[in-house]
Amino acid sequence: MPRFYCPLPLLAGATVDLPETVAHHVHVLRLQPGDPLTLFNGDGHAYQAALVAQDKRRASARVQAVLAADLELPYAITIAQALPEASKMDWIVEKAVELGVAAIVPLAAQRCVVRLSAERAEKKMLHWQGIIVAAAEQCGRNRLTRLAPPAAFQDWTNQHDLHRRILLSPRASQSLSSWAKHQPPQAISLMIGPEGGFTEQEEEIALARGALALGMGTRILRTETAALAAVAGLNALWQN
Repeated sequence: MPRFYCPLPLLAGATVDLPETVAHHVHVLRLQPGDPLTLFNGDGHAYQAALVAQDKRRASARVQAVLAADLELPYAITIAQALPEASKMDWIVEKAVELGVAAIVPLAAQRCVVRLSAERAEKKMLHWQGIIVAAAEQCGRNRLTRLAPPAAFQDWTNQHDLHRRILLSPRASQSLSSWAKHQPPQAISLMIGPEGGFTEQEEEIALARGALALGMGTRILRTETAALAAVAGLNALWQN
């Protein structure tokens, strides 16, 4: 059944005008009035609906029932990802959503090749938000991964929160898997370096702010692999 993100109040029995982007998808899929749809608006529920009317730019649907299906992880994982080159961030965002990541923070680290101006950052945010929506529609999540504005590495490390911060580093003496085996599932933030990794100075700053340095094994992973491998490993160890 087609699934669409509809950022509107959804109540059983109500008829809603679908966003223009959704109406376009409905038209492309050649759905007809009466065809079933699944809608979600980010509140954790899915909503069974039926298409009422559609044309190239407009579509409406009648909400029939609430489907209580919250597929979120019982622990919140944040990925603080130093900005990689080219389209690697697109891949990271998409797969992070599929793996259940709660939030993504793009970081500007010393070795980042990509530097975002305010205008370019705004465009990238809109682009990544679209990827988050599409990935949530595909994988069945009913909440959207939160996307934070790009932050300077030191600004973000100076912030205080209740999450355990884990710096993934090839110089760490303990592995993420050995640490996780002896820890209860919990909210964490994974800090991932760019191509070339975080500098020693950045690692020292993060550790001084309370981060825990952990490794990912004997091999050096690419920046677009590290976070996804870490999340998948944690989900396996914490049985999600």
